[in-house]
Amino acid sequence: MLLPFLTLLSTAAAISSITVDGNAFFTDDGSRFYIRGVAYQPGGSSVLFDPLADSDTCSRDIEKFKDLGINTIRVYSIDNTADHDDCMKQLADAGIYVLLDVNIPNASISRDSAECSYNTMYLNEVLATVKNMAQYNNTLGFFAGNEVINDGPSIAAAPYVKAVVRDMKNFIKNTGLRSIPVGYSAADTTQGLDTAEYLNCGSDSMARVDMFGFNDYSWCGSSATFTTSGYSTKVEEYGNYSVPLFFSEYGCNTVSPRPFTEVGTIYSDKMSPVFSGGLVYEYSQEVSNYGLVEIESNSSVSTLEDFDNLKSQFAKTSNPSGDGDYHASEAASNCPAESSTWNATTTLPDTPGGALKYINGNTEPSGSGFDASTQWACVDGNNNNTDGSDSSSKTTSTGSSSTSTSSSTATASSSTKKSDGAIMEVSTYGFLGIVVAIMSLL
Repeated sequence: MLLPFLTLLSTAAAISSITVDGNAFFTDDGSRFYIRGVAYQPGGSSVLFDPLADSDTCSRDIEKFKDLGINTIRVYSIDNTADHDDCMKQLADAGIYVLLDVNIPNASISRDSAECSYNTMYLNEVLATVKNMAQYNNTLGFFAGNEVINDGPSIAAAPYVKAVVRDMKNFIKNTGLRSIPVGYSAADTTQGLDTAEYLNCGSDSMARVDMFGFNDYSWCGSSATFTTSGYSTKVEEYGNYSVPLFFSEYGCNTVSPRPFTEVGTIYSDKMSPVFSGGLVYEYSQEVSNYGLVEIESNSSVSTLEDFDNLKSQFAKTSNPSGDGDYHASEAASNCPAESSTWNATTTLPDTPGGALKYINGNTEPSGSGFDASTQWACVDGNNNNTDGSDSSSKTTSTGSSSTSTSSSTATASSSTKKSDGAIMEVSTYGFLGIVVAIMSLL
């Protein structure tokens, strides 16, 4: 009975883990690693489904991943109570890594009520996800947030996103897990540069991101160029950024079928000193028409013209030679000054007291999977309980910092990316839910 388990472990460990050096990713043998990937969430944002917990789904789609020629998938939501061994082994055998968002719609930082949504129950869910997935060598990295900051008012959520980065990194360190990059996936908005600099600034390295992604749809059609797409501007603006940058989503669909001519530029020496590849949005065809394949059944998919075009572009595009002229030792960013367009405080909120037992490794986080609903839980009686006992909802967090001066509104919602690239506000509780929660404490 022990042999299959040992075989699974040896196979999963056989793939090289990815590490960060300067502003680039590297494999164990010192080779530069460029992300060639796709966003992978069959069913889109409308259905909570864990593709990494379904062996048949993995087997069906990994064959297409190999045919396409990718080395990474991005998964937006998983069930942190599920077993992912088989799918992660299949992916490892295929040489494919996973970039994972640690949030689900009802357990995430709300841009409308960031202060309340950052609580012990929420951190328990995040850290249970990290614990679940850190065991696999082909877990490339974690996203602490996706497009939380997308306009002026949502800047108030920035200190809470940064606090989640800090908490995740402290948890990984304190519990002896493999050092896995923690980052953020940003909307390509006017707040982009300030967001990137803010999440990579300050004297506390544990509160700085290890990688940063852009959801960028600026290259549209075959007529776009390095200059007209704005890629050249990004290379210039982020030329001294100290951690790996990449496109966490790309693939404008205003021209259809998509020719994907940007691939040749993304993996060129024009961009390799600053960027490390990207992920095409998205694998499966959903209502917004970004798909590479059409899912026909639980066992069958058919490829679309976008798939063929992307496959062709990948096949004829090699990675830059050598180390791609990466920057080995850039300094962390300067924190953006508060102004009329950027008003995020650099004083981060303390980790909720009830989560410190998880951060410090005294109690193991235990998630609730897709049933988790945490954005109201700032009123939970165990939110600041520091006596070391488990809370009823088993929450988690990392080391504390200083108290934030940011405020938030009373309405909580989570931000997830629709398959059409828009922001979807998902209501997570109503007035009755708050009343019930408060009454339970009396």
